[in-house]
Amino acid sequence: MRILVVEDEPKVASFVKKGLEEESYAVDTASDGEEGLGMLSLNVYDAVVLDLMLPKKNGIEVVREMRAQGMNTPVLMLTARDTLGEKIQGLDAGADDYLTKPFAFQELVARLRSLLRRGRAEINILQVDDLSLDPATRKVKRAGEELVLTAKEFALLEYMMRNVGRPLSRTTLSEHVWDINFDRMTNVVDVYINFLRNKVDKGFDRKLIHTVRGVGYMLKE
Repeated sequence: MRILVVEDEPKVASFVKKGLEEESYAVDTASDGEEGLGMLSLNVYDAVVLDLMLPKKNGIEVVREMRAQGMNTPVLMLTARDTLGEKIQGLDAGADDYLTKPFAFQELVARLRSLLRRGRAEINILQVDDLSLDPATRKVKRAGEELVLTAKEFALLEYMMRNVGRPLSRTTLSEHVWDINFDRMTNVVDVYINFLRNKVDKGFDRKLIHTVRGVGYMLKE
């Protein structure tokens, strides 16, 4: 999952970025509203963490322009003051949820997960054949046996399971699992696909991870 954090306070942006990356999200950051809108126009994000008070364009202006342009990306707005008026203004502009600073990081993660589930109307546990993935507990099982995955392996598998049956290019996979600075000329996607195959498919007659010639990879039953 790829998240955009639009926050002008460097310490807060760094704190949120580092924490979300440890939760296996790919994270890009922008330091003002105009930069945030520019990145949203160039990249596909699964959610946006958006500060209300920003230089150049504030959070209200950013979310209004997003919705006016037809962007339905879930938005979690951060507010520095716990005032009802600001919250109502943000929600009316098109934000999906809000969080007041200072906040507990685990609450931010929980609210983001809720927005991502809501946006996809999905069940909590992802299931493909006898492979299951629980985003909440971060447990993966194949035929009832638990698989031990690294953070990036988990993020890659989760994205593929959310797009089961859909051919995914290396570019698409890199954009949603790695951040904006990812070097698309490397073969790291192929390397991690091989890592997953060794953990998910090795020893099973039914292979779930398939190569789509000329495109990339696909997970299917």
